[in-house]
Amino acid sequence: MKKQKNIDINRKEGCNCNKKVNLYAVLTGVSAGIVNGLFGGGGGMIVVPMLIYLLKCPNKKAHATAIMIILPISLVSGLFYSAFGNLDLSVGIPATIGVVAGGVAGAFLLSKLSSKWVMIVFAIVMAAAGIKMLVF
Repeated sequence: MKKQKNIDINRKEGCNCNKKVNLYAVLTGVSAGIVNGLFGGGGGMIVVPMLIYLLKCPNKKAHATAIMIILPISLVSGLFYSAFGNLDLSVGIPATIGVVAGGVAGAFLLSKLSSKWVMIVFAIVMAAAGIKMLVF
């Protein structure tokens, strides 16, 4: 049995690139698209771990790359939700303004926090979201 290497979350270089990794990248995108389309979000919860563990991306690059991946998924999903009459612009537009402001703040924080703290905060947010959904 081949021993798996530990992931160095403090790496600065980019993700691995080869044919196998490109296949993983496509599968990551498909998984995120299904989750985002089905649940209306949450693709980042799938993309970030897949980028880190399958594609060997450094932690901060994985989080930043996930945003780039999620944007088109969200736009396409939103168009379909709208076409099916499941979009409420009276809530969506103000929330979008908040998301843009929060995105700017989050990108700033990502540049300031260590990779270790980014991983810890992400894990806490994922765990809290899961517990909240199960309990409440």
